[in-house]
Amino acid sequence: MSLVRPARPTEDRIYDTVADRSAAVVISGYSTSFGLASRLLTEPVRTHVRNLYALVRIADEIVDNPDRAFSTHDRAALLDGLQEEAIRAMGSGRSSNLVVHAFATTARAAGIGADLVDPFFASMRTDLQVQAHDTSSLERYVYGSAEVVGLMCLRIFLACEGRAGEYDDLADGARRLGAAFQKINFLRDLAEDHAVLGRRYFPGLAIESFSDLHRDAILDDVAVDLRVARAAIPRLPRSSRRAVRAAQLLFEELAVRLRATPAARIAQERVSVPGPVKARLLARALVGGR
Repeated sequence: MSLVRPARPTEDRIYDTVADRSAAVVISGYSTSFGLASRLLTEPVRTHVRNLYALVRIADEIVDNPDRAFSTHDRAALLDGLQEEAIRAMGSGRSSNLVVHAFATTARAAGIGADLVDPFFASMRTDLQVQAHDTSSLERYVYGSAEVVGLMCLRIFLACEGRAGEYDDLADGARRLGAAFQKINFLRDLAEDHAVLGRRYFPGLAIESFSDLHRDAILDDVAVDLRVARAAIPRLPRSSRRAVRAAQLLFEELAVRLRATPAARIAQERVSVPGPVKARLLARALVGGR
């Protein structure tokens, strides 16, 4: 499937462009790391990936905004409305919500369907309903919140190069990379998730008894996902390979830093990768991901 679309009247192209720019503004306002890595994507991949992540970011904001006056009922209503509008726009190609319009344009062009969008919103809805996960619910949550996002990105990467037929062969790597990123985020944000959002993602893990053994078990599991994902990256199209490699390197560095950080500290503060280190890793991806 190609992302080359037939020409539209000028007015429609202006609206599409404004929607794309709106999505870019959302992304730049929330994530510096994503903004840096996305610069390694070539067009039109970069715009389409931004359109996807802008919708993801809006959903995240609905469920994660710490404002206590923002009730669970109101959050659920907004989330339901966002999902309904996204599905409707994927069918019609239009929305009065600029971010949804941008996402729908991307979804229609790349072949992203409700089979990936619905599990994402189901996981976002879980954040409003579940505070502690068991093994089964965590697997479902990680699939919907992260793995399907990796699969949607893969749809975009391949569609841009007319290689949609390779989706099934590369899907496991995309899922594993998304899962690894999410688990690392859970570990990095352990303190905030507990103190601010009242959530416990890792089954049976109480922050009060979190130990170095717990930390290492989580990171050992992540290492397996990263190993599988790493093997798939060289098979991605050149238009996306460097950016995915950059994201992989950034999260691998974060995993290294987490493993070197005492569990007691992880339970109290957020571990991050310094800006100069990020820049060095991006340069490495630029050279090594050609």
